[in-house]
Amino acid sequence: MVTEKYYSLSEAAEILGKSKETLRRWDREGKLHALREPISEYRVYKREDINFLLKPLFDELDIETDNSEAPIKEFKVLELFAGAGGLAIGLEKAGISCVALNEMDKWACQTLRENRPHWNVLEGDIKSFNFEKYRGEVDIVTGGFPCQAFSYAGKRLGLEDARGTLFYEFARTVKEVNPPICIGENVKGLLSHEKGETLKGMISILNEIGYNVVPVKVLKAINFKVPQKRERLILVGIRKDIDVKYEYPRPYQSIYNLSDALKKGKLYDTDVPKSEGSKYPQHKKDVLDLVPPKGYWRDLPLELQKEYMGKSFYLGGGKTGMARRIGWDEPSLTLTCSPAQKQTERCHPDETRPFTVREYARIQTFPDDWKFAGSISQQYKQIGNAVPCNLGKEIGYSVIKFLNDYYLSLSKPK
Repeated sequence: MVTEKYYSLSEAAEILGKSKETLRRWDREGKLHALREPISEYRVYKREDINFLLKPLFDELDIETDNSEAPIKEFKVLELFAGAGGLAIGLEKAGISCVALNEMDKWACQTLRENRPHWNVLEGDIKSFNFEKYRGEVDIVTGGFPCQAFSYAGKRLGLEDARGTLFYEFARTVKEVNPPICIGENVKGLLSHEKGETLKGMISILNEIGYNVVPVKVLKAINFKVPQKRERLILVGIRKDIDVKYEYPRPYQSIYNLSDALKKGKLYDTDVPKSEGSKYPQHKKDVLDLVPPKGYWRDLPLELQKEYMGKSFYLGGGKTGMARRIGWDEPSLTLTCSPAQKQTERCHPDETRPFTVREYARIQTFPDDWKFAGSISQQYKQIGNAVPCNLGKEIGYSVIKFLNDYYLSLSKPK
């Protein structure tokens, strides 16, 4: 087999029960399109195209999703706003090489260097770096830029209008490097930020610098082997000279819960390692002692609800993250940068305490051997800000599939 997602001519002929000459004729007639393997020029067939012809035979089978995709050559990524490496780890697990990572936080940079000494960590303000030397050397530029509003002037927002924002630096880097594909990630709230105008501005800017934006999608981490109700908006730009479709990773059927994260099982081979963690002050511990697993502030006695919630008690909304104890049989709520704040309690199911550093890392699907630099609060911050590694891996597979198709298309006879 050429790769996990492609069949050779002889394999496709055997599976379909047709001669190789019949498949060559179908290719010439446009009935079954073949791609060309870049080096040998041999015909190869997408597995999905062959399976489509066989689909009636397998309609009744319940087949688990498999997004895995083997790269046909080495693909390289330049990552901006890299943080503690959640996305970079995921892309690495998918099979993508990390050429360089830019990050300003010194503790996150130390984390990256200690875990991957061979990675080229560019520490400092992105504004001080020029990335033109990576032009022609990098296939992907990624970046989890913060969500910032622009100054709107006229009907069409351009790159210069975004100066002073970190999205400008992301777009500037993409323009300097000119990769086939760029990927930005952000919080779901970007959809409604400034009534959607901020996102429209970003799409307009990428269009100006030569990239068509794929319809924006919010991916739910729980659909991608992450035991956490976390959502990330994904912004994908394809260089305008490329006529290849990008497809988001398909969601998995299985949902993982807190037990899968912290105990030996489907996600990890061992129970979560012991580690340090924050503590609740005594008055908060006294309150949370009264909250059952999967419960929150409404499970408290009424007078204690009013005392604990203060003015928030009389406001609308469920505020289900307050005084919240997670249950073993549910995914965690979205982790934040601080595990003990009043608005975002994430209490352990059995013990009245926040999740430890290693428990936090497990919920974000970091490997157990990935160590975090800095104080306990700095470690929580790095983990809470990260893209879950398993979500990053699935995004990586989708990028590899796109790049495989793109590079194979370059060798296709015109």
